[in-house]
Amino acid sequence: MSRPMYAHGKQRRAFRPSVGYSNIRPRSPGALFLVWIAALAAPACGSGGGEAPARDLAAATGAAPSQQAVRPGIEVLLTDSLHLVSGVRVGLITNQTGIDAEGRSSIDLLVQHTDVNLVALFAPEHGIRGTADAGASIASEVDGPTGLPIYSLYGQTLSPTRDMLDEIDVLLFDLQDIGARYYTYVSTMALSMEAAGRADVPFVVLDRPNPVRGDVVQGNVLDPEFATFIGRYPVPMRHGMTAGELARLYVGEFGIDVDLRVVPLEGWSRALPFSDTGLPWVAPSPNMPSLESALAYPGTCLFEGTGLSVGRGTDRAFQWIGAPWLDGAELATALNRYDLDGVRFEAATFTPVAPGDGKFAGQSVSGVRLIAESTSFDAPRAAVAMLVEAYRASGANWSWQTTHFDRLAGTDALRLGIEAGSSAEDLTRDWARQAAEFDALRRPFLLY
Repeated sequence: MSRPMYAHGKQRRAFRPSVGYSNIRPRSPGALFLVWIAALAAPACGSGGGEAPARDLAAATGAAPSQQAVRPGIEVLLTDSLHLVSGVRVGLITNQTGIDAEGRSSIDLLVQHTDVNLVALFAPEHGIRGTADAGASIASEVDGPTGLPIYSLYGQTLSPTRDMLDEIDVLLFDLQDIGARYYTYVSTMALSMEAAGRADVPFVVLDRPNPVRGDVVQGNVLDPEFATFIGRYPVPMRHGMTAGELARLYVGEFGIDVDLRVVPLEGWSRALPFSDTGLPWVAPSPNMPSLESALAYPGTCLFEGTGLSVGRGTDRAFQWIGAPWLDGAELATALNRYDLDGVRFEAATFTPVAPGDGKFAGQSVSGVRLIAESTSFDAPRAAVAMLVEAYRASGANWSWQTTHFDRLAGTDALRLGIEAGSSAEDLTRDWARQAAEFDALRRPFLLY
């Protein structure tokens, strides 16, 4: 069957719709291309562990949420951009986060729509329902409620094969990203974009908010030599972009060749925290239970590459770090001396229960908890201070998971600097410049 034609102009970089859809074609073939290194054995930090109830970020900051009606891309698609999927065979990359403002599944919305022919589903890490453990290989299967095939993108292959795309005319992406470089969902998006481009299948991103705001860019930029499935492109630890904007960047700067459309959000502004959107929070992965965890994640995820716990197996994963040998009170005192804007540290004790990382299961762990006092606090910089002080306090108990830490950090310079006794200020001295340069790079691809 021949594929339908999709009319599109070839605007580059500056196309900025407020509603409907956008498309963008790549720069010249000489645009930067980074080699991907598969890293299934080291999943993204938010992965694994047990389910935990979501909580509102406003409760942590003391702010009263002011609800604003935001419409996610799935709603805009079905009300304003139905022509993108009407009369063609549709594939959908999604999981439990693919919902509308009322919590209804994008799968159900598409299946039930008379003008949409949804023929296949694609599952990222954790599976279509988001319940699989960290790093667990996902099997292709049949979806019980719909009878549709579910093709795994986190198992024998990390991207759709030509056979998977053979009976599809357009491929949709509807996943909630977390706003940090090290999260596998946007890597799944990038690889799927590449596969769709090779198969001449249009790729449509149904956009969703960046849950930790879109006006904040923080942390270092990944060195291409450390590119992996955990982080493929030279973006900062906290990038301040939506999935749709990242997709535009991937095409416009990093050379992915695909017919890309972005169905934008309606009613979202860059400085709007997720707690103010009026949208329901659904944990994107089992150890991302709340907005507080999401806000700390761009920093504390680095501790996944150490011997310390990040609180997997608790209801506050990534909000605290610890180990049995640490003195939490002393560590909190040392960290509060840094007087970091928008965050403070409290001594904490927690006991991981069946943690996905296997760290200190059933043991009492002493450490510190990050208390956010602003949604713009610099989590990567705070994490470097935590690494420096925890390294000093741990002595011979300290250990690295060297390869994993370096690919999370996007460099080996951070680890080597900590070992050499460098201060947190020295270790992060160049980060503001890197973030500013990326901020300038990303601007032509922003939609909001």
